[in-house]
Amino acid sequence: MMKIEIFGAGCPRCKKTEENCRKAVKELGIKAEITHIYDPAEMLRRGITDSPAVLVDGKLKVAGRVPEVEEIKKWLSSK
Repeated sequence: MMKIEIFGAGCPRCKKTEENCRKAVKELGIKAEITHIYDPAEMLRRGITDSPAVLVDGKLKVAGRVPEVEEIKKWLSSK
């Protein structure tokens, strides 16, 4: 199963990023484990300095901006 991690403190941009990820997964009809990491210490430990950030199966896909649903769908369908 694909693992999607969203990093961010819970601001509106971080929430929108999670919403877009969930929408992309649903539209593609795939199974994915989606988790949202709010802990700034964990973000720094993982080398993430800009939020929101998205990792797919441990690979950083975006940091510092909200990705659009279509962009996320491209990442997920190329797996």
